[in-house]
Amino acid sequence: MSMAIVIVKAVLFFAWCAVMVPLQIILMMLHRGQGSYVLPHIWQKGVCKIFGLKVIVEGQPLHNKQTVFVCNHISYLDIPVLGSVLKASFIAKREVASWPVFGFLSRMQQTAFISRSRNDAQREKNALSNMLDEGKSLILFAEGTSTGGTTVAPFKSSLFSMTLDDNRHDLMIQPVTLRIEQVNGHTADTQDIRDLYAWHGDMTMPPHLKAFTGGRGAVIRVIFHAPMDPKTFSDRKVMADQCHAAVLSGITAPVSSSIVASVMAA
Repeated sequence: MSMAIVIVKAVLFFAWCAVMVPLQIILMMLHRGQGSYVLPHIWQKGVCKIFGLKVIVEGQPLHNKQTVFVCNHISYLDIPVLGSVLKASFIAKREVASWPVFGFLSRMQQTAFISRSRNDAQREKNALSNMLDEGKSLILFAEGTSTGGTTVAPFKSSLFSMTLDDNRHDLMIQPVTLRIEQVNGHTADTQDIRDLYAWHGDMTMPPHLKAFTGGRGAVIRVIFHAPMDPKTFSDRKVMADQCHAAVLSGITAPVSSSIVASVMAA
């Protein structure tokens, strides 16, 4: 039965892409400003619907100011989860650009593909600074890797320096926590359950994606913490540490039983 579900969801996914991708290509030929995120935002919502990703939003994301959203990273499935909530460009490791299907679709989101090499740090900072100069908001997975969903790896501070430019008077930083609440209808209280969504360590994508697609989906909580003004920091490492502390607090906070009950009843 699960294989039939996988096939149905795959057909729906590619049919949805066949509708939306040509429209996005045309739109990007004409416009690459904030309006070019409208179709990807709708597309990501559709992907969440197809794969059974239910998103609980806690807190208020900044929409009226240019923002760098600093998030923890659990899975490649974080992309549609966040993309269904935010109209912004992701920052992804360079290897993602060569992934089949996902690499192409990432380009439609105007993703910035960067190297994590120290030798490339200045060049990557300049490329991201150019995107900020264009007025784009960015989504940064600051750990530089993905985890199992119960902790947050130390944040790499090098990319935080792009927010310290004195010319960006209105730029804000907002820490964001991604937390697994349920997978396949089960509370995510064991690693086996969490790993149906989480993609980390030496996991390979095809079997993980097949297993997730054959299931009932997941409930992911996206917690938006209080925004921070980069101008109040003189040290990028201090800024990174404060963002890390905020994101980690969302992982360790207790689950609201009333919200989980409402999701289970949905």
